[in-house]
Amino acid sequence: MNRYRHELKYLVSQAQIPLLRLRITPFMKIDPHVINSGFYSIRSLYFDDFRNSSYYENENGTDPREKFRIRIYNHSAERISLECKRKERGKTLKTSCLLTEEQTKQLMQGKTIEFAGQPALIRKLCLQMKTRLLQPVTIVEYERIPYVCRNGNVRVTFDTNVSSSGEVKSFLDGEMPRRPVMPPGWQLMEVKFDEYLPDYIYRALNLGNLQQTAYSKYYLCRKYAQKGV
Repeated sequence: MNRYRHELKYLVSQAQIPLLRLRITPFMKIDPHVINSGFYSIRSLYFDDFRNSSYYENENGTDPREKFRIRIYNHSAERISLECKRKERGKTLKTSCLLTEEQTKQLMQGKTIEFAGQPALIRKLCLQMKTRLLQPVTIVEYERIPYVCRNGNVRVTFDTNVSSSGEVKSFLDGEMPRRPVMPPGWQLMEVKFDEYLPDYIYRALNLGNLQQTAYSKYYLCRKYAQKGV
C-alpha cells in the first residue's frame, strides 16, 4: 500500500560521507539491490508543462504539488517505471507502474499512449499531456549508495555525481552528454521514513553542521540548465 513518507534532504561534503556511513553501519544495512561497486545508478526523465509549473512549484514550495518521471536503473531498459511524486504537508507520496520499452519511447517523443487497458497512472500522465501539454524536459542522473532499516521503514541514501542532460531522446542510450550540477565536493543525502525516525539513527546522522535543503534534484538540474526559466 502506498503511503505518505517523510523525506529530508541535506547537502553533505564528500569528506562527510565516509563518516556518516561509518556511523550508521551498526544500525542500517546496504540495500540488497546495490551492485558490486557499492552503488547503483539512477536515470530519470522528468516532465513539465509549457509554463514550467513543476519547476516554479518546487521553487515556491507550492503545497500540494506533483511531478511525473520515468526511471531506469544502471542504464538498463529491463525494468522501466513511471512514477508520480506528490508533495503535501511536508510528506511525500510516490505511486508507480511499469512501462514497456515501446511505451517509454512514445512518451520520450511527447506522444501519448492509448488509454484502453492502461494502469491509472499512465492514463493520468497521458491526460495531463493532452490537457496541460506536459512534455519530457530534462534527464537527471546520479549514483546512489542506499542504506535501509526496518524500524520506521527508514532509508538513508547518498546521491553522488548528480548530473543533468537536455538530450531527452537519449534517455535509453547507454551514454549521453551530461553536466554536473552540484558545487565541487558536495553531494546530497536523503533520509526517508514513515511515522518516526529512530533516535539512534537520528543521533548517528547528527553531525551538527548539516545543511537541510528543500530543493529537489530535478529543480537543481533545471535551474542549472535553464537559468532563464
